[in-house]
Amino acid sequence: MQTHILTVTQLTRQIKNLLEGAFPDVWVEGEISNLRAPQSGHTYFTLKDEESQIRAVLFRSSQKNLKFTLQHGMQVICRGRVSVYDPRGEYQIVIEYIEPKGVGALQKAFEELKERLAKEGLFDLDRKKPLPLLPRRIGIVTSPTGAAIRDMLRVIRRRHPRMEILIYPVPVQGADAAPAIVEAIGYFNREKKVDVMIIGRGGGSLEDLWAFNEEAVARAIYASNIPVISAVGHETDYAISDFVADLRAPTPSAAAEMVVQSEESFREHIGSLEIGLVRSMRRQIEVLRASLHEKMRVLVDPRRRLEQNVQRVDELVGRLATGIGHHLRRDRALLASLAAGLDHLNPLGILSRGYSITKKLPAGAILKDASETKPGDMLSTKLHKGEVVSRVEETRE
Repeated sequence: MQTHILTVTQLTRQIKNLLEGAFPDVWVEGEISNLRAPQSGHTYFTLKDEESQIRAVLFRSSQKNLKFTLQHGMQVICRGRVSVYDPRGEYQIVIEYIEPKGVGALQKAFEELKERLAKEGLFDLDRKKPLPLLPRRIGIVTSPTGAAIRDMLRVIRRRHPRMEILIYPVPVQGADAAPAIVEAIGYFNREKKVDVMIIGRGGGSLEDLWAFNEEAVARAIYASNIPVISAVGHETDYAISDFVADLRAPTPSAAAEMVVQSEESFREHIGSLEIGLVRSMRRQIEVLRASLHEKMRVLVDPRRRLEQNVQRVDELVGRLATGIGHHLRRDRALLASLAAGLDHLNPLGILSRGYSITKKLPAGAILKDASETKPGDMLSTKLHKGEVVSRVEETRE
């Protein structure tokens, strides 16, 4: 009997066919380790439990729906197929879907994005814009067929029947929802036709509300120059848009109530302003009355003003005399110092101490060296008192 010998490649392919045929779709639970993500965009890691481990790969094409970040030590539940990597003869699981164990992928993504945007400052209270007291025109970004738009219109019409409303219709769930909401926010900011915006929808699951958790929507709200009210779902629902918006409304109906005050509220507000205005005017009148009384009292007795002015003149004269005396003393001291310096440099002062100045006639050049003369030259010697004219008889070194 002849033995059938297989090559390594043949054996590997037979194992590959058996494994991939037996496990075309499996769910696996484990802990992520040895996580790496090369520049190719694919992600490689190991799934392990207390006793075993298996290599896993998440190709880039399967990551488009990944809502959270894979991390070392994370417990996950994966769905995929068993495959064999021929070059190394190793079996692995090719993952097509993955979610964190114990918490949904969407909830995990929500918490991660919320934390990251909070660190960037998108939720800071000091950057939130106030709502206009009475907007001239309201922009609403929502589905034109949902219950939310009907509720908002009913509340606004009841509170302010003549309020102008612009509706930008968008899908509020699905893949097209987030880009449409971003475009609506950009449109209202470009056109500058509304004073405030409401974006939102009625209630639903976390997946239904996910468009309002997209990062692009959050950044569009943050960049808006128009105040934005986020009204997503029911009172217990929270979206990323709620945190970044200038105001969060628990429901769409509540948003309509916030943006348009009732007539009674306006009357109360106007009454409060009127009371404050009257009080302010009374205080101002009292201040002006007191000032007027003081001025009248001075005008009735002009001698008091004259006395004050005379006293002021005396004070200024005294200060002037003091100042002039100070300047005179300073200038005298300076003059004396300059005179002493001049006396020190005056050649007459030098002559008074027994020195003389000798000049050669007729040019009058001052002599500094005996070699500059010869017998017969005429000299003029300046003394402290008078001048002597002489003839050179002899020169000595």
